[in-house]
Parts: sequence; C-alpha cells; structure tokens
Amino acid sequence: MPGTLYVVATPIGNLEDITERACRVLDEVDLVLAEDTRRVAKLLGRLGISTSVDSYHGDTAPAKRSRLVERIVDGASMALASDAGTPVVSDPGVQLVADVIDTGAEVVAVPGPSAVTAALSVSGLSADRFEFAGYAPRRRAQRREFLSIIAKSPVTSVFYEAPHRLLDCLEDLESVAGGEQSIVICRELTKLHEETLHLNVAEALNHFRRNEPRGEFTLVLPAGEGDSGEAGPSEERVRKAARTLLEIGVGTGDAARLLNELTGRAKNEMYQLLLDLRENQ
Repeated sequence: MPGTLYVVATPIGNLEDITERACRVLDEVDLVLAEDTRRVAKLLGRLGISTSVDSYHGDTAPAKRSRLVERIVDGASMALASDAGTPVVSDPGVQLVADVIDTGAEVVAVPGPSAVTAALSVSGLSADRFEFAGYAPRRRAQRREFLSIIAKSPVTSVFYEAPHRLLDCLEDLESVAGGEQSIVICRELTKLHEETLHLNVAEALNHFRRNEPRGEFTLVLPAGEGDSGEAGPSEERVRKAARTLLEIGVGTGDAARLLNELTGRAKNEMYQLLLDLRENQ
C-alpha cells in the first residue's frame, strides 16, 4: 500500500501551540521534510522526538523530489513541516504535494498555527473574506504596484514583510495610499515580545523610525474603496477605455498607468492589454 504525506503545521513562536496530533505524527512517520533542517531538528529535540529529518526547500532538485515521491508510493510515510506555521503557505512544498496527489497516494493535513489567521484574529478587521498576498516584492517599483493594488482591494489583505525592509515598505505604502491609510502590524506573533499595533501609516513610520524593526512582521490592511459594494468596471468597459486611449494617441505606458489608477487593475496587466489591442488594430 502507498504511504502518506502529512502536511504538519508547527508553532510560529510559542512551543505550547504544537498539537498532540502533530507530535504523534512527527514521531510516527519515517521521515520529516523541512526547509531548515536545523530549526526543525531543534523543535523535534525539544519534543523528545528522534525521527530523521531531510531537507526540502525551494531549490530542491526535481530528481530528489521524485525519489521522495517514489518512497511514499512504496509505502513510506513522511511529514512536510514548515520552519514555522503551516507548510505551503508562502513556503516551499506545493510541487511535492501535487506530485504525491498525482500518484494516488494520500496527502493529509495536520492543521495548526498560521501567522495569517493569527494576525487576522487580532486585527479587528473583517475576516469574512480576505486575501493573503505573501511577501511584499523587494524592488521598489514592484512593491509600490503591489501595495497600490492591495490598498484598493475590496477585501481585507494580509502580507508579510522582512524587518530590514519594513520602513521602505511603509514609505511606499504612504506614497501610494497616503499617511492616513490604516494598518495593523503584528510583530513576533506568539513569541515573548509579541506586539500588535493598530495605527495609520504615518504613525507606523514614526514608531519604527524611533524603534528599529526587529523580528517577524505580518501586516493587515482593511478593505479598500472596492468594499463600497460598487462593482468594478466590466472587462468590456476596460477594453473600450483602452481602445479610446490608443485612438487619441496616448502612449502605452501612460495609458497603462491611467487604467491602473481608474480601475485598480495591475499596471502590467493593463500594459499587456494595450499591447494586444495595438497588435490587433
């Protein structure tokens, strides 16, 4: 019989958040796979678990992934564990899960801690509908476009940022959404120095210019202007506006920026639409 791949959530800071089921599974499987084997081995040691650990990360070669899948097909059981939180959520592992599913072997979730849901739960913002956007891009132009989109999103948005880029991110958010933009900043969730700040962007900048950003950050933005209940422009209306801009001689780049501001759609998406329309004129 084929084995099983367990997707096991691990604590994001406080070891007490580990579930009894997660402990049992990590102890019973043949192998634990982790992006950072040292961190997971340390966790297992503190739990008194001696299961072998092997690396699985974003650069894992396809050949190694195939060998792991073959072992599961042949009957081995494995646990895919994140360094912290729920695996595959802004974390390597999705291709391994997909490959195991393709073989017909079983993939089982062992749910538990997640920085995304932890931040939402203390944000005071609506979580009936939300989007998780992963990490903010590193390059300034891409980050500003990213922030412009989620600031206008009709649902609550959650994303991660590294401490050494937090100030740059907040400055970019101020430039695209203004200093009065509300934001919830969760730092070191579940850890000893846990902190949740409910501020606007200008206040957040003042705070972190005085206090060096340290630790892991999860940021939450409230629903933007799209939350008013008004539907955005239809695809046909967007295409019609794009054709009109081209017909009156507006350059492709300027037209893409204008459509981005008017519709909230990604600028690169609007740019590609304009190129397609030009080719078909």
